[in-house]
Amino acid sequence: MAAPSPAETKTLSWKVGGMDCASCATKIRGAVERLPGVSDVKLSVMSETLTLSLDAGQTTPEAIEKRVNGLGYTAAALARAPAEKPAAKGSCCGHDHHEHDHGGQNHGRHGHGHAGHEHGEACRSDHAHCHDGHDHDPKPAKAAPASDHGHGLPGHVHEVTPDGARWYQTGKGRLVLGTGLLLGAAYAIRLLAADVGHWAFILACVIGVFPVAKRAFAAARAGIPFTIEMLMTIAAVGALFIGAAEEAALVVFLFAVGEVLEGVAADRARASIRALGDLVPKTALVEENGATRQVDAASLKIGQIVLVRPGDRIPADGEITNGISGIDESPVTGESVPKTKGIGEPVFAGSVNREAALRVRVDKAAEDNTIARIIRLVEEAQEARAPTERFIDRFSRWYMPAIVGLALLVALVPPLLLGAEWSTWIYRALALLLIGCPCALVISVPAAIAAALSAGARQGLLMKGGVVIETAAKTGLVAFDKTGTLTQGKPRVTDIVALAASESEVLALAAAVEHGSAHPLAEAVLERTRADGIAYAPAAEAAALAGQGVTGSVGGRAIFVGAPRHAEKRAAFDKRARLAAEELEAAGKTVAAVVVDGALAGLIALRDEPREDAAAAIAELKAMGIRSAMLTGDNARTGAAIAAGLGMEHKAELMPDDKVAAIKALAAEAPVMMVGDGINDAPALAAASIGVAMGSGTDVALETADGAVLKSRVRDVAALIRLARAAMANIRANITIALGLKAVFLVTSVLGYTGLWVAILADTGATVIVTANALRLLRFDAGKAS
Repeated sequence: MAAPSPAETKTLSWKVGGMDCASCATKIRGAVERLPGVSDVKLSVMSETLTLSLDAGQTTPEAIEKRVNGLGYTAAALARAPAEKPAAKGSCCGHDHHEHDHGGQNHGRHGHGHAGHEHGEACRSDHAHCHDGHDHDPKPAKAAPASDHGHGLPGHVHEVTPDGARWYQTGKGRLVLGTGLLLGAAYAIRLLAADVGHWAFILACVIGVFPVAKRAFAAARAGIPFTIEMLMTIAAVGALFIGAAEEAALVVFLFAVGEVLEGVAADRARASIRALGDLVPKTALVEENGATRQVDAASLKIGQIVLVRPGDRIPADGEITNGISGIDESPVTGESVPKTKGIGEPVFAGSVNREAALRVRVDKAAEDNTIARIIRLVEEAQEARAPTERFIDRFSRWYMPAIVGLALLVALVPPLLLGAEWSTWIYRALALLLIGCPCALVISVPAAIAAALSAGARQGLLMKGGVVIETAAKTGLVAFDKTGTLTQGKPRVTDIVALAASESEVLALAAAVEHGSAHPLAEAVLERTRADGIAYAPAAEAAALAGQGVTGSVGGRAIFVGAPRHAEKRAAFDKRARLAAEELEAAGKTVAAVVVDGALAGLIALRDEPREDAAAAIAELKAMGIRSAMLTGDNARTGAAIAAGLGMEHKAELMPDDKVAAIKALAAEAPVMMVGDGINDAPALAAASIGVAMGSGTDVALETADGAVLKSRVRDVAALIRLARAAMANIRANITIALGLKAVFLVTSVLGYTGLWVAILADTGATVIVTANALRLLRFDAGKAS
């Protein structure tokens, strides 16, 4: 058969209800991939979505839904982008937003990311961040039918479902209640009529195991015979045949309880990401022609002016055009202290305006704002599986058949070769089947990864997947870019040397001739003048002398501000002046001499100073056993001065390709993490074992990097590594718990010390324990040094 042409192949997406763990995703992938015409299958447990490429001439979308539904899940089709308009990266899949008014709906209760969105009814513009990997279900009264599929039906479990239903209103919840009531009734009947009690337990078991068996045989028909549902069905039916009806009914009930708990735990892991979506307001006040009107925040366009009143959340990323106010950015960056911002300064969607009214020009569309990017990065990270997770996946593929084979040997060998009692060894084999389920092992890694990614996102620490977490945990050396990473990225006045005039006069004269200049050094002088409250009048006849400095006239006096080597041609430098200039330059500072009517009035030193937390960050890394190195394109003297002050290694005067070579050389010594912020850092970020971008950096750096520190604090680099190490320790503990419990109960089951109900309790218990242990990471404070 000829390969389908691109025109015949469509990319389709479904919201999958009940996909609560990695083994669920594996089962769905295996079943769907076997259908003809299906390729490029992607599943996201975090966003509960299935995306694939489909040749509709070989398999219809309805057949996909039937296959998924048959496995006990629910598949609700999501609208797709037109084939001729492929989605740009970070776009809303090529769709226009559709405006809906949902009143006071708590819109973030079920927002999950996916590769293809629910558009039209399902991609709601009231969320201000419909984007590549994020959508929210709306209020039930306005909900599209597709967005309700799977809620409250068998196979879909959430602690609180989007339509307001509690766990006991879902299919699995009703199964728990039903089997529990039947089990209780059977016990009551046995007390009243012992001979009828046995049949009551059989009835309870059959009714409870029926939906499980239905899913098991659907998976078997799809080519996946070895599933937990199949093991459960065999064990329950086998127990009935050997007269253990009471235990069979109890096992079915405990299995149903375990599935509900797994669904609740999965939703807990998703909740923190959904909470991020709640930060962006649903509506915004747009100013046009002097009047304001309320619009959906998701419909805001770049260039529009929005009014943000005191106490309101900012609806979009943008720049202040009017007003000064304290901005609380803690919802976005985690920074607890509000920042005072004014005209020309950037603000982020989701931040809270605390003090005065602001007018903000929208700079980014809803799908590209800071919150949307955070959510998108985290959701994409869920699909980047860790090496440990991939190994466990491969391990579980042969482990399940091996357990079934071992159970057959236990059931057959003793009776056939040793003449042992058949019912005893069949019972032990059934217990072995139940305890052999690898659920706890399979979920041990993805649960910890999801919790770590969610915890990191809340603390402004982004890592793009499990492989990044594993690599970050092994970091032995952190290489930092200097400008904008270790330093603020702009020069500041550090020293004023008064010679023939006072410090304030030297600064005022320099500011007078620098007034109106956009040069970074001029801006630093003017900023210091404003900070010190020094008054000055702009110089007359101000002019720039290319490569030398600036000149002007203040009160009839001729002023020159420039490098000492040029100033020496205009004024005499005595020993003190020359020595001061040399010492400042030796410290890696830029020196500007201020000359007034041919006399040296003073010197001003400027330098791009390290961030306030840079030294503490390097000390933290050292305490963690991690080396630090600074890679900079700056001159060797400045690089050496900054590095010495921070106590780290350095390499200076590096071009972007030199940084890549330096990274490769360092990688030969230890796994290297590169931290940078600029476009010139992108090649080095890509070349390192793991690249981390500063959140204040360029989009190119953020896209190239494997992770990001959104608060732009150097100490967060240590926090990110600390979180990665905690996640890996959690994963190791989970694997130990899962395998340890299996090993103990496999032995006790074969020896006859534990029965069926203990086996399923141990299996469910192991799953709950590893999930609960993983969820502890949601409360992990990465900022605290251990």
